[in-house]
Amino acid sequence: MIRVYTYKNCDTCRKALRWLCGRGVEFEECAIRERPPTRAELKRMLGYYDGDFKRLFNTTGKDYREGGYKDRLEEMTEAEVFAELAANGNLVKRPFLLGEGVGIVGFKETEWAEKL
Repeated sequence: MIRVYTYKNCDTCRKALRWLCGRGVEFEECAIRERPPTRAELKRMLGYYDGDFKRLFNTTGKDYREGGYKDRLEEMTEAEVFAELAANGNLVKRPFLLGEGVGIVGFKETEWAEKL
């Protein structure tokens, strides 16, 4: 089963969900702010992005800016990154989709069509 973490006020998340529904893809939706991805899910997703921690972050968000992640990220350990992302769903890039053999952050229709 595909799990998609979304934020209800995010236009991109709504587009992604409409895209999935329009293609008859079954999925479980999770509210990213109330229940962020687990450390294990974050680790799986990181594997799809060749260890690039920045790809997992919502770099346009207030929490990212206020937390100074732009300057801190390169010095952070994997454990620190996962702990902070798992504790604050606002930091996680969304939508955040994980399924059997697939992991995608953000929504680009061509990428989703290719991978799903």
